[in-house]
Amino acid sequence: MTERHIVIMAGGAGTRFWPASRARFPKQFLTIGGDRSMLRATVDRVVERHSIDRVWVVTGQHHAEHAAKMLPELPQDNLLVEPAARNTAPCIAWATEVIAQRSPDARVAVLPADHHIGDPQAFLTALDAAFDAAAEHIVLFGIVPDRPETGYGYIQRGTRSGGTDARPVHEVTRFVEKPDLPTAQQYLEAGDYLWNGGMFVYAVGVMTREIDALMPELGAGIRACVHDGKLDEVYPTLPSISIDYGVMERSSSTRVIPTRFDWSDVGSWDAAMDIYPRDEAGNVIRGDAEVVDVRNSYVQSDGRRLVAVVGLEDVIVVDTPDAVLVVRRGQSQSVKKVVEALRKKGRQDLL
Repeated sequence: MTERHIVIMAGGAGTRFWPASRARFPKQFLTIGGDRSMLRATVDRVVERHSIDRVWVVTGQHHAEHAAKMLPELPQDNLLVEPAARNTAPCIAWATEVIAQRSPDARVAVLPADHHIGDPQAFLTALDAAFDAAAEHIVLFGIVPDRPETGYGYIQRGTRSGGTDARPVHEVTRFVEKPDLPTAQQYLEAGDYLWNGGMFVYAVGVMTREIDALMPELGAGIRACVHDGKLDEVYPTLPSISIDYGVMERSSSTRVIPTRFDWSDVGSWDAAMDIYPRDEAGNVIRGDAEVVDVRNSYVQSDGRRLVAVVGLEDVIVVDTPDAVLVVRRGQSQSVKKVVEALRKKGRQDLL
């Protein structure tokens, strides 16, 4: 039987969820939407059906210690620590080559460590279908949209090319960047546009072939890293590019499988608010906080004091031991501008 492996990408800069996340403690290590870190929850979902020795975590040097502590059962060799951050294409190419050494015919699922999935069983069913369909293609998860969303990229599905009646697989017509609201509404009404969930499955030979054809410099560099023992020397010189730009959007071997389950990439504090139940005033309150005459707001206290909010609406308040964030809802994507301002001022203690 073809081996199935899971690669979990666990890098990140820790900017979108500042001040709770930092460069050395990015979003996947936070507890968002549950009672475990997002990394821990991601691993727990997949080990229901996959052995832990076929789970791989790719992370950075500053994050490896946190990942190891959160996943004590993960085999040491399965924690791949990048000597330098080079975006997702090198990360995936490296993991693919390492897995190919162990199992040349393996199929691999790539999952981000920091996504929220509210229906694990529906996710696992979709994952099985993607594994089954990935003999000759890179099979992407396309989340069937339920609203006009401007925060996600989209995949336009084309003609059905395989799968089953319950889980059809389609050709990919095109990838689309994050749209404005009127365009997102058009996509929803058209019915053939899917959210790009950033998750996909492939056979190692297929991904290796596509990287060699579309990014030969990356393919040669990864082989030098893995087979010639030049990881520290070569990896930092690899092209820094996402797998979407480097491979997916240029490959004729991509396919998409429409999926339906509760999913969010939790890309901002606004998105985090959407995955929690709200009180009768539409608020999400986490930690030691009191609110009076507050509506439709998110208040989180991770610090050592009570946080009180009075007479406000549509705000996000996040308290930590050394910093407090207050931002209007709908503008939390701009939190990274605060991080950039702190960086320019040399405030490394807050980054």
